[in-house]
Amino acid sequence: MDELIKKRYFRLLALCLLGFFFAAASGLFAQDDSSVPAAVPEAAGDAWIITIRGDIDPAMVTFVHRETRRALSQGISFIIFEIDTFGGRVDSALQITSVIMSIKGARTVAWINNSAESMGISWSAGALIAFSCTDIYMAAGTSVGAAAPVTVVSGGETQDAGEKAVAAVRSQMAALAERNGHPVGIALAMVDYDVELWEAVVDGRTAALTPAELQRLERDGVKVERVGVVSAPGKLLSLTSGDAYRYGLCAGIADTKEALLESLGAQAITEESLPGFADTIISILTSAPIQAILIILGLVMIFLEINTPGFGIFGLVAILAFAGVFGSGFILGRVGSLELILFLAGIGLLAAEIFLIPGFGVVGISGIIIIGLSLILSMQDFLIPGNDWEWGLLGRNALVVCAGIIAAITAIALITLMGPKIKIFDRLTLHSRITETAGGPDPVSTGVSDHYADLLGKSGRAVSTLRPSGKAEIDGRTYTVETDGFFIESGTAVTVIRVQGNRILVGPLPAERPVEPS
Repeated sequence: MDELIKKRYFRLLALCLLGFFFAAASGLFAQDDSSVPAAVPEAAGDAWIITIRGDIDPAMVTFVHRETRRALSQGISFIIFEIDTFGGRVDSALQITSVIMSIKGARTVAWINNSAESMGISWSAGALIAFSCTDIYMAAGTSVGAAAPVTVVSGGETQDAGEKAVAAVRSQMAALAERNGHPVGIALAMVDYDVELWEAVVDGRTAALTPAELQRLERDGVKVERVGVVSAPGKLLSLTSGDAYRYGLCAGIADTKEALLESLGAQAITEESLPGFADTIISILTSAPIQAILIILGLVMIFLEINTPGFGIFGLVAILAFAGVFGSGFILGRVGSLELILFLAGIGLLAAEIFLIPGFGVVGISGIIIIGLSLILSMQDFLIPGNDWEWGLLGRNALVVCAGIIAAITAIALITLMGPKIKIFDRLTLHSRITETAGGPDPVSTGVSDHYADLLGKSGRAVSTLRPSGKAEIDGRTYTVETDGFFIESGTAVTVIRVQGNRILVGPLPAERPVEPS
């Protein structure tokens, strides 16, 4: 194997390994310090506020999990989740509900606040999170509901999810309502367009019930007075704070933190947690556009690095790009050894195809596919989708990765063609010409290299497609050769027509010379 090819091959593998160590280190050092408990507060019955504001995404899951652990480590009696969101990803919302439902030893409270910093809403995924709490409190002028799952289509538009996704979220909302004593009919009407909800007076108490619930009460002999339809079929239910309190969903109206503490019987607020700068960075890094940009940047920089001498800025940028992809996934708990091993294996196959195997075929294509698979898995926390929204998430991740890889290949092709004309890529091109060497005149100037002089006029066979450069076998040895600008298919008989320094120029034998268009 050529020494230069060896150096490039092993440098590429070293680059990948260094990138993985960097990604792992960035994930480890970015972990929260919640494992170190602070001093337990002197007063019992204190509260801790965790603010859930903005889009519900994987970064929000990490934030809620981290701050919940911190609160529990300090013996907090009340964990208040201040919710202010239009919604977000269903899978992230379900993960947050799992975190909240796993809390033991503290009372969980959802508080939909109305302040200068908030919008006073808890819609979609926010409603799902609210129902996972033991109690729901709302400020005047706020609303909750509209929790039907949707999918994002082309152009960023949304459409209603399929029946399987609706059924899954509907059953989860009903389960959360049953577990925490919230009205099940309201939960169903917030998710399913087909659910009809009636306002009724049951034993002097106003409630919102489905027709099935009303019929069951009437069969049991309970006095039920139907007042009117709250949510007709074909509409999703959203409730204001007043309606939510009247129907028993909201435990109380609390406009301020002081009023909320008084209603709960809590003594003081120990801390208020807001997403910090690191959480914002993780949220940005895990967004689809940034992930695609990092993939493009990483692949292009790897190409530039292996085509330049030494280790420089291109290699560093490639490491940082893939550290951003895998490091952010590692912090979110979505990247393990499988994803890293797949990525390394894909890079290895691609490098072998480029440097060791003539032409481009199964090995190179397999390498690209494995790299793509590792990147897709780094963006999700499941291996095989189990429901509709996981299938949708898989499709979104595959689209991001495929777009990134295709754009990177296009960029590499443009750089290869246009690089010599672009000033920034001057270091990739040798502009100077050597006219003298230590041993005498440059072989190029004489037209024949002493090393390859005996090849002139000899025949052989192309062992790879010459585009116009490639590999050819001459006298039982394989050489790197090139043509005068035309392509020669692998297996074509060729003859050496000129030797210039270390350049071996070949052409097809006269009988096989391609016919050029007139």
